[in-house]
Amino acid sequence: MNGFSWVCPYCGHAATIRDEDMCSYDSILYIKNTDGYRCLTSVFIVCPNAKCRRFTLTATLRQLESVFRPNGSGRPDYSGRPILREWSLIPESKAKSFPDYIPKPILDDYGEACLIRDLSPKASATLSRRCLQGIIRDFWRGKVKPGRLAREIEQLEGLVDDDTWQAIDGVRSVGNIGAHMEEDINVIVDVEPHEAQLLVELIEILLKEWYVARQQKRLHLEAIRKLSAEKESARKVERDKGSRS
Repeated sequence: MNGFSWVCPYCGHAATIRDEDMCSYDSILYIKNTDGYRCLTSVFIVCPNAKCRRFTLTATLRQLESVFRPNGSGRPDYSGRPILREWSLIPESKAKSFPDYIPKPILDDYGEACLIRDLSPKASATLSRRCLQGIIRDFWRGKVKPGRLAREIEQLEGLVDDDTWQAIDGVRSVGNIGAHMEEDINVIVDVEPHEAQLLVELIEILLKEWYVARQQKRLHLEAIRKLSAEKESARKVERDKGSRS
């Protein structure tokens, strides 16, 4: 294997995964009088980062028309076959790791939205909506008056750029599908897993651009103030030396 790009869900380390970092196994199932074979591929990957070295385990179920054998002793490649289901077993979801200075209730809602994205996209969208409301109330405390989410988002207009504002309102709108039943209960509007993932990814953007960026700015400015104080102290020492000589 030539290697492939991969990002560790634990430490965020970007790496090229090679044979020594992973182990995969194909299990082939055939049931008579059905529409063919199934292939279950399990994959272990160990993070190459020496400070992490944690592993992931995923499983993918694919549909096969037949079982084919490669020429020579190579292993058959089923990666191009249609995917029926995918599972992230360890860790249980694809939630990214965020610093603990972000409020725990926000991180909990985000983690649950990631965890049930495939199992219940509607519920995931609802949790993203709830997570969004928590972010707005915490991060914009004092600038946005708590109330209905729609009203809170209206108050954000002008505080954030237009693209972000429209995307935030989109999370509210899609999240409402899971949170509120239609007046006509026979009207069913589904949320697909990839759509729920889009909402999760917006939450990740907000956590990075608001909380993480703010903390990095604070630390950077603090380092500059500390440097300035140290230089001023050193200058005073030199001045005192000069006045005594």
